[in-house]
Amino acid sequence: MLRRVPQDSYLVHYRQEVFALAGTAVAATAATRHFGYHKVREGLPSGIGHFSLTSTDIEQGRPIPMQFWGCTDSGISPELAWSGAPASTRSYAVTVFDPDAPTGSGFWHWQAWDIPAGTASLATGATLPAGAVNGRNDGGGFGYTGPCPPEGDLTHHYHFTVVALDVPTLELPADTPDAVVGFVMGQHAVASASLTATARQ
Repeated sequence: MLRRVPQDSYLVHYRQEVFALAGTAVAATAATRHFGYHKVREGLPSGIGHFSLTSTDIEQGRPIPMQFWGCTDSGISPELAWSGAPASTRSYAVTVFDPDAPTGSGFWHWQAWDIPAGTASLATGATLPAGAVNGRNDGGGFGYTGPCPPEGDLTHHYHFTVVALDVPTLELPADTPDAVVGFVMGQHAVASASLTATARQ
């Protein structure tokens, strides 16, 4: 008889350390099974503008270096720099999202908001500017948590996005649910910039 999988097993499955169970039939099945993938609905309006996002640490379409992974700890965030946002920008939000996580709703690795409009970059292992908010990630912590896709799974794509907002603050506490943050962010988005890097193990 198959052992019942707990409701929060996606977090257990998603983290590397869980594979201490690799000797069991359940773990062996999980490690080799490929989940059905489907597109998660985009939270940003389709008609907003776009600007440029670059990084000295990660590259578009390329694997994310291991120092930015989060299998043994939360990892460190990569450097991000942006330019060309609209003059109407009053603040920024930064997000990292994995739509390929086997959860049915993706996995939020980072959501930060109320980043002052005068900010144009975040350093490697960023400390946010004064007044900015590090939201809760889907790993249960606050701030950035790096990739750790399940062993044997398909390639995961990590969307690093900077969103230009038309308000100086979203007026949301750090423990606001991800879906609520995304909805409020979408109501105030005027432009976005993104790059997508990958991870697989």
